[in-house]
Amino acid sequence: IITFVNMEFPSKLIEKGVQAFASLPGIGKKTALRLVVHLLQEDEELAKNISESIYKLRTEIKYCQQCGNVSDHEVCNICNDISRKHDTVCVVENFRDILAIENTQQYRGVYHILGGLIAPLDGIGPEKLNIQNLLDKVQTGQLKEVIMALNPTIDGDTTLFYLSRQLSCFPITVTTLARGVAFGGELEYVDEVTLARSLQSRRPYENYISGQNS
Repeated sequence: IITFVNMEFPSKLIEKGVQAFASLPGIGKKTALRLVVHLLQEDEELAKNISESIYKLRTEIKYCQQCGNVSDHEVCNICNDISRKHDTVCVVENFRDILAIENTQQYRGVYHILGGLIAPLDGIGPEKLNIQNLLDKVQTGQLKEVIMALNPTIDGDTTLFYLSRQLSCFPITVTTLARGVAFGGELEYVDEVTLARSLQSRRPYENYISGQNS
């Protein structure tokens, strides 16, 4: 059994490589060491390609000016797609949720990324989220439906309640995902079939509230 407590590496470069990989989420030092050993055994072109890809990812990635999604351009492919329903906006926490919803192939509207959830205990209030841009979109009068596809957690419900209050004065339909997604779960980990059914069976926010109180 390999222990990494005060372990002496044969090279400072290997030690730094292990530390770099281990700093990533979900990667422990054993996995990090295996990755370092793999890179040492492969052609050096692999390491070059990986490092260049990571650098370009960090320095060249853009965020869509319309929805906040990650993109290679100023406006993402989804917002640029004229075949999608631009009068329907699906509000999500981050771009990982967009990937999960897109994988269901059941949604043809556009998106709006909040960049987080309201979490008072963590000092995150509405002013720290991308909420004003959503309200600006609604004020144009071009939207018919806003779908709240937020994680079914305490913070998600707090954000949903706040947004519904902000949108209540506008003549639009506000819906939420059906409860096929279990409370406390995260959209990116929900299987595609369940998420697709939750989208298709979405319901008005008022029904969501009454269901909680019953």
